Amino acid sequence: MAQVKFAGRTVNLPRSRLVRMGLGVALVIGGLLGFLPVLGFWMIPLGLIVLSVDIPAVRRLRRRLQVKWGRRWQVWWEQRKARREKEDGERGARKRKGPPG
Repeated sequence: MAQVKFAGRTVNLPRSRLVRMGLGVALVIGGLLGFLPVLGFWMIPLGLIVLSVDIPAVRRLRRRLQVKWGRRWQVWWEQRKARREKEDGERGARKRKGPPG
């Protein structure tokens, strides 16, 4: 069974290459009609992810984006963690000092 791993999740896809390609193309076309009710622009990236299983050029694009977003997320997470540790340290100092005045 074909699988796609993206954003830490693994999704099973149909075994048939023809069905996967049809599903991917249908999602991209449906996404282009995203201004209509029920369909949405979220379908475009989902279709590209499905197509990335069978089309090497789309696979390379998906992999580059996945690495870029992963690095950006990692930097954001480290900054968030440092900011929270700093805030926790300031809160502890305020508790020890007592109220000003």
